[in-house]
Amino acid sequence: MRVQCASPAPIEPARAKRQEKLMAGLYFEEFEVGQEFHHEFSRTVTEMDNTMFSLLTMNPQPLHLDAHFAEKTEYGQRLFNSLYTLGIMIGMSVYDTTLGTTVGNLGMTDVKFPKPVFHGDTLRAHTRIVSKRPSKSRPTQGLVEFEHTMTNQRGEVVASCRRTGLMLCKPKA
Repeated sequence: MRVQCASPAPIEPARAKRQEKLMAGLYFEEFEVGQEFHHEFSRTVTEMDNTMFSLLTMNPQPLHLDAHFAEKTEYGQRLFNSLYTLGIMIGMSVYDTTLGTTVGNLGMTDVKFPKPVFHGDTLRAHTRIVSKRPSKSRPTQGLVEFEHTMTNQRGEVVASCRRTGLMLCKPKA
């Protein structure tokens, strides 16, 4: 099913040309329900990542910061901060999906962390398009619902969420 946006306000030809050449992300019309992206980037997470993110976000949880505390837990070691895991998962999807073509994130739902992430784990992300519809209040934009999944080096799912993005429609020539 092809869904079109209304014609956007005119864009100067030079700016429109520049926009199309610099944007790696997809416009609203270029997403298809069921479309999948296996993102090429992978990331091995480190102790420094975990400590810095936890401290920057003022999260003093000893499960993230205190090796002696964490070794006495069921995990036997520090856990990687789940909010950073969420950020990495969504960040890995940006280049293939929304770089330069998103207006903003409208919300995230169904955020899950079924397995823990530890220092040294290598993470990969996958995205599937769940739904899309033109915006009712912004005729040159549309809403796309993304389902993100992240796996570790063993192929275990360590994170997932649904995210709704407000996307630009393709500029008219």
